[in-house]
Amino acid sequence: MTAQFTLIAIFSGVFAFLALASGVAAVLRWRLAPGAATATLDNLEARIKAWWVMIGLLALAFWIGPAGVIGLFAFISFQSLREFISLTHTRRGDHKALVWTFFLFLPLQYGLIGIDWYGLFSILIPVYAFLLLPIASALGEDTTRFLERTAKVQWGLMICVYCLSHVPALMTLAIPGYEGRNALLVVFLILTVQASDVFQYVWGKLCGKRKISPRISPSKTLEGLVGGVLTSTAVGAALWWMTPFLPWQAALVALTINVMGFFGGFVLSAIKRDRGVKDWGSLIEGHGGMLDRVDSISFSAPVFFHIIRYWWVP
Repeated sequence: MTAQFTLIAIFSGVFAFLALASGVAAVLRWRLAPGAATATLDNLEARIKAWWVMIGLLALAFWIGPAGVIGLFAFISFQSLREFISLTHTRRGDHKALVWTFFLFLPLQYGLIGIDWYGLFSILIPVYAFLLLPIASALGEDTTRFLERTAKVQWGLMICVYCLSHVPALMTLAIPGYEGRNALLVVFLILTVQASDVFQYVWGKLCGKRKISPRISPSKTLEGLVGGVLTSTAVGAALWWMTPFLPWQAALVALTINVMGFFGGFVLSAIKRDRGVKDWGSLIEGHGGMLDRVDSISFSAPVFFHIIRYWWVP
């Protein structure tokens, strides 16, 4: 089975599931009361519509090819970084550093993926941006909360650009016997981690009792976490055929990225609580901001990339 045919089959299955979900929502709306305002159903319909758009954009990116995937995640990084910076404290003295962040380091990071220069891709932000951005801010001669402001810009660049850029970087890995199929690694990562988010929500609603951390994430429960991670790990194991992994390897990898994905959402929820907001933004109806949708991927993508690079790439 070719990678292109596999992608078509996967997206066809996802679109069929979304069509079913849309039909169920329409029936519920008709049975309850046409036009009636019900918060739960309104939220469900908004989320389904948003998933149609998000999956459609992802399918379009894969249809275009590697350039499409790189371009899509560059946009996701830009929007996520904009949301992150908008909720953090910056001053006029940070303007030069912010210009470098958005219009130098972000496009350069994705450009390095396009030309497959792993050596510089891996250190551009952790080394050179880490050193140059404080210099740019210091040249603004504003020392008020300087360390805090600098750390926030660096954190935003790391989470929203460096970490997320490892998703399209999966397409550059030279895995023996897996040539031409790297796009399936991106699908495996996104399906597994996003499934974990969904199943954690479902298990939490069904049998969640013990809160993990009410002050950081009031809706997350221990039962939801365990049930969601184990269920999505089973999903990852079932998808082993689209990866270079054996079934047990796929299960272990899925378990690892699901746990990292949970902590990605958990850590970024802590930042939101610190800023006194529920969501990073309102770009995606029913989901909040872009960063609300990819927070789990931001922590899981670099780990997934380097697991494959160090154990499957010669």
